[in-house]
Amino acid sequence: MLYKRRNKSASSSTGLLRTSISLLLGSSLVNAGLPQLNLDDDNSIKSVASRVAYDMMTYYTGNRTGDVPGNLPQPYYWWEAGAMMGTLIDYYYYTGDGSYNDLVVQGMLHQMGPNKDFMTPNQTKTTGNDDQGFWGMAAMSAAEQKFPDPPGTDNPGWLELAQAVFNTQAYRWDEQYCGGGLRWQVFTFNNGYDYKNTISNGCFFNIASRLAVYTNNQTYADWANKVYDWTAASGFMTPDYHFYDGAHTTLNCSDINKVQWSYNVGVYLLGAANMYNYTNGNDTWKSRVLGMLNGTNLFFYPPDNTVMYEVACEGHGTCNTDNYSFKAYLSRWLAASTKYAPFMRDLVMPKLRASAQAAVSQCTGGDSGTKCGMIWTGNGKYDGSQGVGQQMGVLEIVQGNLIDGSADPATNKSGGTSKGNPGAGGDGSGGNNPILAQDTIKTSDRAGAGILTTIVLLWVIGGLWWMMI
Repeated sequence: MLYKRRNKSASSSTGLLRTSISLLLGSSLVNAGLPQLNLDDDNSIKSVASRVAYDMMTYYTGNRTGDVPGNLPQPYYWWEAGAMMGTLIDYYYYTGDGSYNDLVVQGMLHQMGPNKDFMTPNQTKTTGNDDQGFWGMAAMSAAEQKFPDPPGTDNPGWLELAQAVFNTQAYRWDEQYCGGGLRWQVFTFNNGYDYKNTISNGCFFNIASRLAVYTNNQTYADWANKVYDWTAASGFMTPDYHFYDGAHTTLNCSDINKVQWSYNVGVYLLGAANMYNYTNGNDTWKSRVLGMLNGTNLFFYPPDNTVMYEVACEGHGTCNTDNYSFKAYLSRWLAASTKYAPFMRDLVMPKLRASAQAAVSQCTGGDSGTKCGMIWTGNGKYDGSQGVGQQMGVLEIVQGNLIDGSADPATNKSGGTSKGNPGAGGDGSGGNNPILAQDTIKTSDRAGAGILTTIVLLWVIGGLWWMMI
């Protein structure tokens, strides 16, 4: 039995987003199906991506008067809105089309919360570590891909937002049950607080490893190693790199739910590729990357293992709104991983190409005749489903084929411009007391603090001596 996500209520907040989404529509509106996809022509890939992105944004309501910027309507949960923002950030990175940039900036800033850590008060009843993690990973992508910085001097940089998510999640690391790990839910009153799941810990690992590469700060790498080691020790990841869903704290994580979702191996794969990069090609991390890459074969349809499918639900017709989007993230992270671990490239690109062709061939649904379904293995047959998740999946697999010609991810030492703050974020529960790992304090800061302490102490002693005289 699959572990079901909790029911989430719609946001009650109000907001106003005035962003016009414009697109010149061609003959593809009249003729069923997307434009012909030629994977050897970047302009063809961009044309198809543009149409898929447009259809995806027809489901977005944050630009309507009285609706909430950055949010999606029911039945979509808050985390998927963050995932969609990540897809639009990728879209700009791959295509250079900034049509949706203003929408992304406004949505991300609206949802960041009062402590700038994506702990949004109107999502308290629904916030999981995975939910927050998807928003944090979107911010991390914006920093790496040099997405336009938020306007003004009062807004945080993308890097700061990612660091804030890391800090709040490090605060929540729980060794009392199961020897470590993050719980699924943040708050005790939410259904699922007694569950530790792979995706929540995978998001944390993903962000920590990417921060290590971007900032060259060992503290983030130490945390990435800690999360990885715990995932392996807990049994959530097997020795042959299969990733299970999670287990309950009430049973000390002994009741592992062995359902396998594509985004679990994907989120760890990109983290492992970053750790390979951070360690300058360490053989251990290379072995782990190759093991995880081999583990993704489970999610490519046999016998040739080149077209992606969601093995846990597609064949059974049991996929839900969440599951519809999972292939988007595996597609995203497979492509991105090749930048950090280039040896993966020749193993990954054939899968991205075959899956993109298969995905595009079935986008013949909806009134436009271009909406995409979830199933890519039906030889071009549209499965009748449509939604944000389906569009995200096709968009990520298509635009991922532009990875070779895309800029290398930025870091602090290679052109990164995003403003950071290693002490950003709240105390892990939505409070405003930031947590800062001691190792992130520079030596000069410690020296300065010591000098200041000495001065104050001398002043106090001097005052007491004067009073005695």
